[in-house]
Amino acid sequence: MNFVKSKKHKVPSVIIVSLIDVLLVVLIFLMVSTTFKKEQPALKLTLPESKVAQPGTADQKEPFVVSVSTNFPYFYIGEKPVSFDQLQRELNTAVEKNPQLALKIRADKASPTGEFLKVIDAGKIAKVASIDAITEKAR
Repeated sequence: MNFVKSKKHKVPSVIIVSLIDVLLVVLIFLMVSTTFKKEQPALKLTLPESKVAQPGTADQKEPFVVSVSTNFPYFYIGEKPVSFDQLQRELNTAVEKNPQLALKIRADKASPTGEFLKVIDAGKIAKVASIDAITEKAR
């Protein structure tokens, strides 16, 4: 007694057209999602909060942004760490190029107050037009 019926087995096949459709959708999704990604700074700072924080004005083309971190080296211009003397020289040359230069300070809330005040002093010595602190809006 033979209970097993002999069936001809079909060879499994993959439908290429539907795979191409799925790949195109994934490719379009990746292209769109990567173009909207903001460039994040390499220096991670926890900015202090302020209840009266206001958005910056659009009249300033390129402010001079100095970041103050919690550990040495404390001062960063962009992503480049600098000493206090280098910071002072950079500020002086930037003010010579643009007398209406605005100094913006991004300081971590746990950064030493003395280092924050050094940046303010450097700005006053260089005679920048204005000195502002970058904060987050209080929730």
